[in-house]
Amino acid sequence: MSMVITVSRECCAGGSFVAEGAAEALRWHLADREFIGQLAQRTGIPADEVSWREERAPSFAERFARSTVMAAPELFPLAGQAVEGFEEERLARTSRCVIQELASRGNVVIVGRAASAVLQDDPGCLHVRLIAPKPFRVKLAIRELGLSADEAAQTVDDADRNRERYYREYYDVDWAEPTNYHLVLNTEALGIEGATAVVIAQARARWAGR
Repeated sequence: MSMVITVSRECCAGGSFVAEGAAEALRWHLADREFIGQLAQRTGIPADEVSWREERAPSFAERFARSTVMAAPELFPLAGQAVEGFEEERLARTSRCVIQELASRGNVVIVGRAASAVLQDDPGCLHVRLIAPKPFRVKLAIRELGLSADEAAQTVDDADRNRERYYREYYDVDWAEPTNYHLVLNTEALGIEGATAVVIAQARARWAGR
């Protein structure tokens, strides 16, 4: 049985901090920034664009434009370049493969990329979801991303909406449904260190002796 922790998180709820702390304490591999590097290498898409597209499903308008151009490319001679930008589906397929490969090795903490949905039937996983009130997350976005208050609020909303759509679009899973996770932790109420401690304790109890 593999030993995997997946970390799903609302934008700026501290997911990367909790995942890093848990991985360090357990001495497991952390798949976060490196994950983006692997996706960039395998797809040929620049790493910064891969990061921007994280858990972002194509909108209806994008899917309609892509299907229209592919069906009749001769009618849209200048649209090929636009189609090249619609890479979410290719990223989603590649992400699934990378997640499955990481899970097969075990002893890994995977951040984002709908890993909880990809591995939802894997009994060797501990699925964690991190949440926090929006004002707390906006403050973290301002501090960590250097955004204005308005920009931070918009970033939080957009990221959460994209993640919810990504889960639904590719896995038919409700991203926010608590029963899809073993742990749902409020990082404002518990603090980053407190949430990290809960994850570590649950992992050690779950895989005691292994």
